Amino acid sequence: MKQKIYILGLATTLTIVLGLLLKLNHYPGAGILTTVGIGTLIFVFLPMALVNHYNNEGEKSNLSLYIVTWLTCLVVFTSMLFKLMHWPGAGYLLIIAIPFPFLVFLPLFLIVTSKNKSHNIQNTVYVLLLLAGVSLFTALLGLNVTKDRIEDSFNITGNYNRVEKALDAVTLKDNSSPLCKSIDELLGVIDGYRNRIYISTGTSKEELENNPEKFTGFASQFKNRAPLKNDKGAPDTRLEDGLRNLMSVLAATPGCETIAKAVPDIFSISSTAEKPGEWSKVVLENGNSAWILIYLDGLETNLKIIRTSFK
Repeated sequence: MKQKIYILGLATTLTIVLGLLLKLNHYPGAGILTTVGIGTLIFVFLPMALVNHYNNEGEKSNLSLYIVTWLTCLVVFTSMLFKLMHWPGAGYLLIIAIPFPFLVFLPLFLIVTSKNKSHNIQNTVYVLLLLAGVSLFTALLGLNVTKDRIEDSFNITGNYNRVEKALDAVTLKDNSSPLCKSIDELLGVIDGYRNRIYISTGTSKEELENNPEKFTGFASQFKNRAPLKNDKGAPDTRLEDGLRNLMSVLAATPGCETIAKAVPDIFSISSTAEKPGEWSKVVLENGNSAWILIYLDGLETNLKIIRTSFK
């Protein structure tokens, strides 16, 4: 039995390591190998190893410790897998997984081992160091994956900026139409709010364009610090209201009916507001500064494309 467990453990480890190496280099099959490896670790290898150890050396009074050990591994490794694969809910799982070993496993471990007079205190120290290492690795994993995603997103926003420069060079035949006026007003709101973010983070648009890697640190900001208020101190919903007004203008503009129907999906905003200001809070206030800047750049580019297309 032990030999089978050792072989299974070695195969599982090799599968996970190979999957992670492929994942780091963005090779095909990385996701499958990583998922199979971690899944086998959680649901096959660990249960077999724990059951074997319990049958050989465990006591009935310690059964709860074996169950909690598996449960802790389930929570920690599942959160890692979700973060590596960019699956929904990964952030919430990490919030649970990082303190879980200290709040659930460690107290039970200390209670069980305190009843065993022959227990070596060094084993407790090793367990504490292992828990600290796992939690640190999990946290760093989350930061690194988020950093990579933000770097990729800033590469995309660099493309947005290049498209915008080309669109700005296009001469409009008539920029006094209601459609152009609505879009120009929105562009002004976007520019103003983006400047607020630059000021709140002590940066500028030029720094972002010249050194986008610097801005990946925004991943650690769970909430944008730029104030979502207008000059009078009231909630600033100009962008939200302007986008919905633009939908109405597009629907009333001959030849724009089709794009008017597509705009809610393009801009990620509903045509009607059940709770005024809710969209502004979710999109412009509750996210971190990096994602908001990227969204605003994409929104600005799309608006200029619409304005140029229906000149």
